Amino acid sequence: MVGGPPAPLERVRPMPRRRRSLATRLAIVLGSAVLLLVAIGGAGIAFAWNHASVDTVGKVALDRQLAIPPLARSTVDAAGRRVFDLTAQSGSTDLGGDEPSPTWGFNGSYLGPTLRAHRGERVLVELHNDLPVATTVHWHGMHLPARYDGGPHQMVAPGGTWEPTWRIDQPAATLWYHPHPHGETADHVSRGLAGLFILDDDESDRLPLPHTYGVDDLPVIVQDKDVRGNGHLGSGSGRTIVVNGTVGPYAAVSTERVRLRLLNGSSMRVFDFRLDNGEPFDLVATGGGLMAHKASLDHIRLAPGERAEVVVTMQPGERRVLRSVDPDLGSNFLSSHFDGGDAKFDVLELRAADTLQPSPAVPDVLSTTNLATAGTESESVRTRTFSLSGHSINGRQMVMDRVDFAPILDTTETWQVVNTEDTAHSFHVHDVQFRVLSVDGRQPAPELSGLKDTVYLEPHRHYRLLLRFTDYADPDSVYMVHCHMLRHEDAGMMLQFAVVEPGDRPGELAAVPATRHTEGHTH
Repeated sequence: MVGGPPAPLERVRPMPRRRRSLATRLAIVLGSAVLLLVAIGGAGIAFAWNHASVDTVGKVALDRQLAIPPLARSTVDAAGRRVFDLTAQSGSTDLGGDEPSPTWGFNGSYLGPTLRAHRGERVLVELHNDLPVATTVHWHGMHLPARYDGGPHQMVAPGGTWEPTWRIDQPAATLWYHPHPHGETADHVSRGLAGLFILDDDESDRLPLPHTYGVDDLPVIVQDKDVRGNGHLGSGSGRTIVVNGTVGPYAAVSTERVRLRLLNGSSMRVFDFRLDNGEPFDLVATGGGLMAHKASLDHIRLAPGERAEVVVTMQPGERRVLRSVDPDLGSNFLSSHFDGGDAKFDVLELRAADTLQPSPAVPDVLSTTNLATAGTESESVRTRTFSLSGHSINGRQMVMDRVDFAPILDTTETWQVVNTEDTAHSFHVHDVQFRVLSVDGRQPAPELSGLKDTVYLEPHRHYRLLLRFTDYADPDSVYMVHCHMLRHEDAGMMLQFAVVEPGDRPGELAAVPATRHTEGHTH
């Protein structure tokens, strides 16, 4: 063989694999995890962003007649007290879901009757709890003894009865009642436990305002509902608006003027109410009662728990839609969006008849006495500061057996209140109606010039409030001051105060102080 046999093939050996260092492998794993988290987080942020975006204007068939909560029946007992009977019970209600929603109500499946009493009357409420859980009833905006206030210390067990009694001694106003169990208020209210408590007095009786309940004087309890596919309800902000428990409501109007008693009964959402045609309405009362003078406004912002009474003038055959559009929360772009600052809702249609009964003009002067309830600035004996941040007030969270401060009976105080962050917060004080003296040192807007028990706190603005503590002192029972964004309240954004006589010190709080009294007792 020429040249000899072929040389054997050389085995090509693979290059040795370079082992990655531990640091490199960790970097790869962490980098992959970060990319995955970014992808998941981005999807979550996009979902949350889109879920917070809601616009129902022109998209809701306002074709269901507005339900009017009935006036609660009452009797007068041998002691001369007006007696109301309320039973908390479970049921189901059509709230726009695929199936009826499991709900709670007073004397029915959802919400409760409207209680009504006159200044000077003594009332007794017999509250029965037929729910499977303990609950309370707080008389929001009412001036009454702390042991009957219905806060978290006055829990009523399943099958139990509570009988608070007190004398109505405050100006005519639109108040409301709702549960106040510590850590569970948002859930109980979202399920439907709420109702109005209307107070009248001689001054309001004389005014030529619309006053026929359910005809030209309408309760308007506005709530947003997080209705799930199976009808079950979440306790946060929702996309379905119900008014008096009615989805897509309209109200037939038979008079030239109609009075709307607006209540934001939601857990978290702020509304900014206006008419679809931009026409103004007359604001005649805030949460604590009649204003000194009417105010012509084209919109009014209400946080959860706030109320306002407005009078709308209608033309024959006219249809107007009450809307909530882009409430100005005073916060930055992101916070405002996620707190509902760019939400738009059709709330209620007003349908005027072709012929309307004439209504008197709304008088310019409404009350000459109401603001005196809060005292005068020259009488203030003490200034307190309240800073709201996170889920705390002044760095403190709710502790059931701790009294955080103790105003002295028959004194007036000035409170300086600030929301130090961009998250939406409000401020509610039990027992007293306060005046807003100033906002950032300036005179408050007209809608803040009347008596109030709840006020929305625009971030980083300083609110000066004037409060007077009268009639009831009890070192062993407490009132609350808290954020009325109910999920914030449930998370502990609440303090307790006792009104005391000079020289007294708050005592140890019992679990249910009302059991130590002969009237207003818990069975």
